[in-house]
Amino acid sequence: MILVGAALFMSAAVIMSGIYRKISFSRDRVITVGVFSDSYWEVQNGYSYQILEDAIALFEEEHKGVRVEYVSGILKENYPEWLAEQIILGKAPDLFLVFGENFNDLAEIGALKDLDELMEEDDDFDKDSFYSSALQCGQYGEEQYALPYECAPKLMFVNQTILKEEGIELPGEDWIWDDFYEICREVTKDTDGDGIPDRFGAVGYTWSDAFDSNGVQLFDRKGTECNLTDEGVREAILFMEKLEGLYGGYNVTGKDFDLGRVAFQPMFFSEYRAYKPYPLSIKKYSGFEWECIPMPSGERGDNISELDTLLLAMNADTSQPGYAWEFMKLLSGDERIQSEIFTYSEGVSVLRDVTESDKALQLLIDSAGDHGGLNMRVLSNAVENAAITPRFRYSGEAVAEVDKAIRDIMEGSSNISMEQIIWNREINNFLKNRSKG
Repeated sequence: MILVGAALFMSAAVIMSGIYRKISFSRDRVITVGVFSDSYWEVQNGYSYQILEDAIALFEEEHKGVRVEYVSGILKENYPEWLAEQIILGKAPDLFLVFGENFNDLAEIGALKDLDELMEEDDDFDKDSFYSSALQCGQYGEEQYALPYECAPKLMFVNQTILKEEGIELPGEDWIWDDFYEICREVTKDTDGDGIPDRFGAVGYTWSDAFDSNGVQLFDRKGTECNLTDEGVREAILFMEKLEGLYGGYNVTGKDFDLGRVAFQPMFFSEYRAYKPYPLSIKKYSGFEWECIPMPSGERGDNISELDTLLLAMNADTSQPGYAWEFMKLLSGDERIQSEIFTYSEGVSVLRDVTESDKALQLLIDSAGDHGGLNMRVLSNAVENAAITPRFRYSGEAVAEVDKAIRDIMEGSSNISMEQIIWNREINNFLKNRSKG
């Protein structure tokens, strides 16, 4: 009994001592973050961890006794599978990056923590500092399950040299499909006299671009229904047929644009920044000047386009929601960290004040060596007003089915409206069968 009493006394003394608290504190106050080693934008990047490590240094300086850890070496192509495995095993990090195409699946299975309460109770959190469209990318239903980390809007890049040679003015920011078509028609021609067109209007403009700019909401938010019979869809298909008919069956490629043979090419801003050699200096090698403008507007839509957003989410089962939220805010909502995106990544900051700042413009100019056609207002507006495409389970497969439908309709000779009805029924059956699975 004396020995047992002595042991209990020693245990109590240790529990009450600073030694125990230090050990327990050190073990419990660790935040883990799931990231990948290469660029989200699929370009070579030697600074993949730089922003994260700078954020960790700031966080640990401001939160003494709290450590932030991450596992290095996971490639982007392997990251979704790695994350899914960690979630299944119950070993998911406290915070982790989420790709847009995986977001709805993770939210649906309950892997992501609802952030609404944390946002509402935090007086230091200002959701209005984010671009609304970027913030919306992290919503599932009516709840916020992720914060945007970085993004890239799609813009229309214009070969100004071709337009100047043809005496055509650069389109305004509110240009429409008719303007787009007329310029494409005017510049498409045989310039060397061999009887074969060698200059073209556009490359890379897709049915998806046409849908976005014509107000088409192809799927409902949960991905249970397709709306391919919308009149805006028919208008977009007719416009695509008209546009592609200009080239006489010639397959215009991105290489043609690089060589200065094409007037227009839609491009994500991340692609634009990652062009080799770096951004605007491509004109030194291809002999043309270029500028970025918004996408043309359809009859029922606006000058808007797609936004690709990398998200940051919190593990629903995290044991450190308070500290995880503080680090989440630092990565996503702190101007000191967000400004580094223009230095160490190819994306765009999700904070309006950062992207519209003189500092961001100067960083882009410094990396390009030229001001060129960089219009920060156009860039900012493209992010703010972007079309948000619903992400849901099997959305990639559903879009592939739509692509097959559009190709079939455009290559066929049947009545477009009737084909829309037939394909809409097939795609809705596809969605219904997938949801049952």
